Amino acid sequence: MSGTAKLVPMSVKAGVSAEEYLHTSYPDLDREYRDGRIVERGPADYLHSRAHASVGVFFEALRKKFSFYTCLELRLKLRAGLYLIPDVCVFQNPPPLGDGLVPDTPPFVVIEIFSRTDRMNDVEEKLSTFKNWGVTHVWLVNPYSKRMFVYEQGLVETPALPIPEFGLQLTPDDAFDA
Repeated sequence: MSGTAKLVPMSVKAGVSAEEYLHTSYPDLDREYRDGRIVERGPADYLHSRAHASVGVFFEALRKKFSFYTCLELRLKLRAGLYLIPDVCVFQNPPPLGDGLVPDTPPFVVIEIFSRTDRMNDVEEKLSTFKNWGVTHVWLVNPYSKRMFVYEQGLVETPALPIPEFGLQLTPDDAFDA
């Protein structure tokens, strides 16, 4: 795969320019942009939201020590016509910004938090797209099963999510409520 998304979206609005997308805000959840199509993302429930907050707080607490810049639900420009939104992304330094305030270089870490409305094939396709774009660490956190996965050329379950460059790991205790 060359970094293009083939996801089956919840809802799609076709025929929209990237410029229009970048200047549109949505009253509920932000949407992704895939080659002229606006694609809805699934809603978060309590477990999703708690894991989202916990993972974000974990990285934000390390900001000064490691120069981590944590962003939640940030639009990323992977290429012309493709804007995806990870649940959490972490840059090692403030990211250079492309279109307006949209980073167009890969973050160091991307974390997707699995949602009840997600289709695993779609999630894996999105994770693959991030990995192919050049994200060093691509992870999936499932708050329903309290399982964690590293994405390399597929998903591999792991007891913790490692960042060996810094001697760090995100553990289930860091990501999930007891």
